[in-house]
Amino acid sequence: MTTSPASSVLAVRQQLWSLGVTTDLMTAARVLGIGRTTAYRLAREGTFPVPVKRVGRNYRVVVARLEEFLELDEEPRG
Repeated sequence: MTTSPASSVLAVRQQLWSLGVTTDLMTAARVLGIGRTTAYRLAREGTFPVPVKRVGRNYRVVVARLEEFLELDEEPRG
């Protein structure tokens, strides 16, 4: 059984939505294929691919920004 690109996009969207409104830096990094050390360095430098907020000692990422960065916020064509 093959899946269409539209159904693959929908599956990824649903996985992202299941994270909630925000997620931790490491989850965002895994979604983007970024390693732990690099993710924390980019967050400290302010160059992580999506905006990151520091909350106490933790970094949080808005899931909607991940969706926009991955261009999953657009309707699939096909």
